[in-house]
Amino acid sequence: MNFILIVISILISVAFYTLLERKILSYIQIRKGPNKVGFMGILQPFSDTIKLFNKNLISLESMNFMLSYMTPSLSLFISICMIPIILFNFNSLIDIKHNILMFFILSSMGVYFILLIGWSSNSKYSYLGSIRSVAQMISYEVSFFMIILFIVLMSQSYSFTQMEESQKMLHFFWGNMLLFMMWLTSCLAETNRSPFDFAEGESELVSGFNVEYMGGWFALIFLAEYSNMIILSLLSTMLFFSSIKTFFMIFILLTILMLWIRGSYPRFRYDLLMVLNWKIFLPLILFISPIAMISSIWCY
Repeated sequence: MNFILIVISILISVAFYTLLERKILSYIQIRKGPNKVGFMGILQPFSDTIKLFNKNLISLESMNFMLSYMTPSLSLFISICMIPIILFNFNSLIDIKHNILMFFILSSMGVYFILLIGWSSNSKYSYLGSIRSVAQMISYEVSFFMIILFIVLMSQSYSFTQMEESQKMLHFFWGNMLLFMMWLTSCLAETNRSPFDFAEGESELVSGFNVEYMGGWFALIFLAEYSNMIILSLLSTMLFFSSIKTFFMIFILLTILMLWIRGSYPRFRYDLLMVLNWKIFLPLILFISPIAMISSIWCY
């Protein structure tokens, strides 16, 4: 019952997160944003949901019918499966000693569904978009997981509970600010967010891997992307700022920061994205991690 309530809460928060994004982007661009449906546009997410799920689903003759119907739902299902292993009020629904390893497995599986979404539609634009997205996600998963392993070494446990206990005296953020910046950049690349949204390229790929998906299919892919953003913001707070007093304030600031970055920076070039990961982030993490660990132990 608790799990169902939390899943429903996450899905509702995703709906209002999209409204928050549209409001923040509109004020950055000096305009109003959604303000017609309901009081100050508060019912806009529900209006969009009803519109999307009422649309007819048109499947092309060349599409792989079964995979096309299954993969958007499975991508959202994987995002929902991450919820029980994340702490809520520092008590995970599945309280296991190795829930970080479980998070590794589930987050890695998301790559396969993006590849299947692009491949099953049998469109060259969606296939190229999925290949670009998969290459980007796999590249940044290396630095993404290495930073988590560094935090695991600091807390000496694969459990989120023990990680929270390790930060009672001092947050891991202090002394590891550069690692946190690399972590935040990796989170943006993992979720295909600006300025790393290379699955979409209006000039060459239109909407990327989801170009052939409309209505409810698109809504499910959209929900999976935004729920991943919320889960990674929650995970970032747990890894670097695990304190009950400031937890939700920092979590809200991180979710807003991910939206703010979209309105502030233009899209990278794809080759610069790969250079940033393989030639800058990875050597830096391998070099900084031992030094950061020694400095953090000295601070303790």
